[in-house]
Amino acid sequence: MNHPTPQAALARRPLPPAVVQALQARFGERFSTSAGVREHHGRDESPFPPALPDAVVFAHSTDEVAAVARLCHDHDVPLIPYGVGSSLEGHLLAVAGGISLDLSQMNRVVALQAEDLTVTVQPGVTRKQLNQEIKDSGLFFPIDPGADASLGGMCATRASGTNAVRYGTMRENVLALTVVTADGRVIKTGTHARKSSAGYDLTRLFIGSEGTLGILTEITVRLYPQPEAISAAVCAFPSMRSAVQAVIETIQLGVPVARVEFVDPLAIRAINRHDKLALPELPHLFFEFHGSEAGVREQAETVQQIAADHGGQGFEWATRPEDRSRLWNARHHAYFAMLQLKPGCRAVTTDVCVPISRLADCVGETERDLRASSLPCPIVGHVGDGNFHVVILVDPALPREMEEAEALNRRIVERALAMGGTCTGEHGVGLHKMDFLVREHGEDALDLMRAIKDALDPKHILNPGKIFRASR
Repeated sequence: MNHPTPQAALARRPLPPAVVQALQARFGERFSTSAGVREHHGRDESPFPPALPDAVVFAHSTDEVAAVARLCHDHDVPLIPYGVGSSLEGHLLAVAGGISLDLSQMNRVVALQAEDLTVTVQPGVTRKQLNQEIKDSGLFFPIDPGADASLGGMCATRASGTNAVRYGTMRENVLALTVVTADGRVIKTGTHARKSSAGYDLTRLFIGSEGTLGILTEITVRLYPQPEAISAAVCAFPSMRSAVQAVIETIQLGVPVARVEFVDPLAIRAINRHDKLALPELPHLFFEFHGSEAGVREQAETVQQIAADHGGQGFEWATRPEDRSRLWNARHHAYFAMLQLKPGCRAVTTDVCVPISRLADCVGETERDLRASSLPCPIVGHVGDGNFHVVILVDPALPREMEEAEALNRRIVERALAMGGTCTGEHGVGLHKMDFLVREHGEDALDLMRAIKDALDPKHILNPGKIFRASR
């Protein structure tokens, strides 16, 4: 099927003049209706066509966010939180028009509680900025989705990434939030304590809600001591299945790898071209180990033996910081490197996640589907936690390519669900995954989600049209 045109998904109406006047008076140059600003906020990294907001507001404080929310609530104006625009599933598209609320200038580290291993930040702080600002504390924030995403956006999509196999996802690493509700109230969820049994867990309710339940304006996250020693390695395998089997055995043996990433031969080709590497065009695993000198050495030796047992070859170590950076920068650049395999293309991405015991079967069956496709379809993945991505490269102007891509995506998702997995391990639902939620959760669970949405946002002004449709 073709992607729907987002502009036609929901009814749009012009901004009320009273809203325009109020926002101009309060925000001055930080309120914009210019075509260029709206265009920037009306597209993301998804294959959907742009859907522009009617205006953009750049907020600097919780009070300003609350004022915008109250105004939009009073006038029934859609309100879409915006971070850095790195979404892959259409989360940011203004399918009903309205206001794009840009939080990127709310980028202050509010308070570092080094003794408690926590830090409180505004939502526009990016993961790289945070680690740069706290590096002298001996602590770091490990969640690494690849893109230099904002922490607000990472909370909104329940992001994870390369380090999740050891450090978990945003769900496990957020302790407390300040949230502006749809009607402009400011609430606090959670505490700085490591645990609590007091009431409903509202923090987890907002993590992964994709801007549909509230707007996050402060976030308290866990930090971790910087490892005494870090080592990285890359290893080639004769087949995708043998590489994945090595990962499964590593996890089942309890080896505490910090990262283990899978890259298929086509993705390796793209990385070689983009980063001037000379890796053999074979399935590869990228590893990273954290801990003491002795612990890292023991982990690495164990994994090297496991890899060898599964046909791994050319185990290349990278212990110097510059070598590790070269290796992981290549992995992080993989998405943009893969886009260059088909100049002018867009990417339809999948990010299914399955139980680790089913990973080899899921990847193997997916590989057979992709070999039969006419489209370039490289695979990369955070396979240490059962999560992998297929990047299906399409010409969005050719309906047959979009149809083939969606058919592949549907087969991959249905396979993952049949194996007890999920339609999205970390990208979120947005516009793209809505049709799979019924299969994954069932209509009764979706009705409960709709009831929560109705209770927290009865006018449905917060990021409308995302996650699920308003009714059956």
